[in-house]
Amino acid sequence: MSARRASRREFLKLTGAGVAGSTFAASASSYARILGANDRIGVGIIGFSDRVRSSLIPAFLKSAAELNFEFVGLSDIWNRRREEGAAYIAKLSGKQVALARNNEELYENKNVQAVMVGTADFQHAFHGVEAIRAGRDAYVEKPLAHTMEDAQAIRNAVKGSDRVFAVGTQRRSSPTYQRAYEFIKSGQFGEIVSVEMTWNVNQPGRWRRPKLVPQLREADTDWKRYLISHPYEPFDARKYLEFRLFWPFSSGIPDQWLVHQIDTVHWFTGLPRPRSVVANGGIYKWRDGRKNWDTMTAVFDYGPLDDLSKGFQVIYSSRMTNSDGGIKELYFSNGGTLNLDKNEITPEGGLTEKFAAEMGMQANSLPAVSLTNAAAAASTAADTGADDMTVANVRNWLECIRSRKTANAHIDAGYSHSIALCMTVAAIQTGQRVTFDDAKQQVVVGGRS
Repeated sequence: MSARRASRREFLKLTGAGVAGSTFAASASSYARILGANDRIGVGIIGFSDRVRSSLIPAFLKSAAELNFEFVGLSDIWNRRREEGAAYIAKLSGKQVALARNNEELYENKNVQAVMVGTADFQHAFHGVEAIRAGRDAYVEKPLAHTMEDAQAIRNAVKGSDRVFAVGTQRRSSPTYQRAYEFIKSGQFGEIVSVEMTWNVNQPGRWRRPKLVPQLREADTDWKRYLISHPYEPFDARKYLEFRLFWPFSSGIPDQWLVHQIDTVHWFTGLPRPRSVVANGGIYKWRDGRKNWDTMTAVFDYGPLDDLSKGFQVIYSSRMTNSDGGIKELYFSNGGTLNLDKNEITPEGGLTEKFAAEMGMQANSLPAVSLTNAAAAASTAADTGADDMTVANVRNWLECIRSRKTANAHIDAGYSHSIALCMTVAAIQTGQRVTFDDAKQQVVVGGRS
């Protein structure tokens, strides 16, 4: 995980609306002149994290040879991770990569034309901005950002560039989810009246690294770089390796899981954000020093921003103390249910013909529709491997680098899930109902932005 040390003010200044000038290393035209359509494209890794090891590298290698891409570099501020990353890539691909102690060194390598960012949650936007400013195409893991300052910074950087950018919300590249989207957009499903989402696990060690924490010494990494633009605090190996348990390094459940599922609400409906959010929860079981909740429920109000007479509710719940229920995504209309656990649309729960007739109404019951013949359900396991959705999302990014088209999981999608995430974090931290000011692009708590 790497970043140059920068103040918050400097970071935001460098990523403002004027970033699109000569700061970028390559324009679309120069890119086309330098890189032929069939030339091999070199990709660098920023942060050899568990997600990179278990999912992004295998997913990349599924398509790399066919599309003529290869790994050529790896940046990580911890010497152990650099060495392990190089060995892992060599084992899977048979090729050696150039190692960099930080991202400045990585971007000095002209063979690195694109990067995959898999660093700590709070670093994603910063490292994405670095990549764009260095003229590289970028694939950045989710969440895009859990503060509005960072979300605006990365959106401004991408919008002011010609780089191909993708976020790691891989449902957008899943054929099953794409079929669900098309069915909803066709009008056959009817108006959404409610959405229920869950993400449940029962893993005491989830996000814990008890054996590794004692092995991390401050002398072997760069703690100040790790903190990026956050205020300095003394070295803490747990906040480095178990960052998902500690705000402001992560919000935990919302950063990791909520953004995946709430992103589909924005995608399926075309709505840019929730109208309001409330949340409740706490640390009910795993009292191990963590600061982020192990159990939570958030309730979202969605609908047209200019018409409060229309809308629907989204209920999101997650617990790390009992896995019953697993991952569920249920969309309800008056005619039936879209079940993205079973990957089917059914008339279940829809208005019955008998009751409709009694009320002089049309039943409008949904037909039974299978969204896939070979569904690959989302997994709650920590190490999901190169799952089909991640493989598809990474491939889409690689194809878009070739075509210079917009990726499925584009910057606007990432910005929308960041708004929902920031609203949820504010609701968790304040216990109040949270809204959003579109003019200021700021979260509003208790009527104050």
